[in-house]
Amino acid sequence: MFTGINISHIFVLDQDKAYDFYVNKLGLEVDQDLDLGFMRWLTVRVPGQPGRAVLLEQPGPPAMDEKTAEKVRELVTKGATGFTLGLTTDDCRKTYETLKARGVEFTSEPTEHFYGIDCGFRDPFGNQLRFTQLTNNPKGLPMTLEPPAKVAKS
Repeated sequence: MFTGINISHIFVLDQDKAYDFYVNKLGLEVDQDLDLGFMRWLTVRVPGQPGRAVLLEQPGPPAMDEKTAEKVRELVTKGATGFTLGLTTDDCRKTYETLKARGVEFTSEPTEHFYGIDCGFRDPFGNQLRFTQLTNNPKGLPMTLEPPAKVAKS
């Protein structure tokens, strides 16, 4: 049936500010930046990885009316839209230090989990993002595909 995911989106309140954050601070690359007349279509992706992009979408027409857009902007600002984007890295601690030096606001420091090391951060609008350095099990599969065994209660 489905063979992949090619695009997802994050609501942003200012696309120029989003461009600066996602491209200049995080190091993603612009996939498309198009003026469609009725909206700006701005997508970013991990460098060298075509086929999966994130639309940095402003709440409003044509997708929603102004009253709804105002509510969405309020939720984004509060950070109430939940987890919006997960990225992977080869070195979580090094990426953390690099982004911290660039002024990225972190919600959690790198922490070890059964699946690897990850941390949380926010974009300038309040969206919650994370990046993870995945740990491989002996079979070479990411641990996220094989949860830890349940401990029997005695």
